[in-house]
Amino acid sequence: MKKFAVNGKLIAIRGKRDALTEYLLSAAKKMESLDTCYCYIVGVDPEDGDAVYIFEVWENEAAHQAALQMDVFQRLIDEARPLIAGMEDFPSLQILGGKASL
Repeated sequence: MKKFAVNGKLIAIRGKRDALTEYLLSAAKKMESLDTCYCYIVGVDPEDGDAVYIFEVWENEAAHQAALQMDVFQRLIDEARPLIAGMEDFPSLQILGGKASL
């Protein structure tokens, strides 16, 4: 079951975390129609009012890259970009198993 996972931290411009999470949750909704996306989770740190975390699990890295090129996601990225002050990427992972469900 080896899958590709991406996880990272976005730092919103001060006071814009809620607006940024709206864009990311909108992206998550769009991911529901992609068979190659198994998990797209958005979370926040209650101790850090600017941090937003994203965890994604994909069929493989190519599926992730293909999704990033889709018009719908390019528009979301372009619209959200002005709300982002910085990013931290954590290592991409090879997922061996587990469970994801909300």
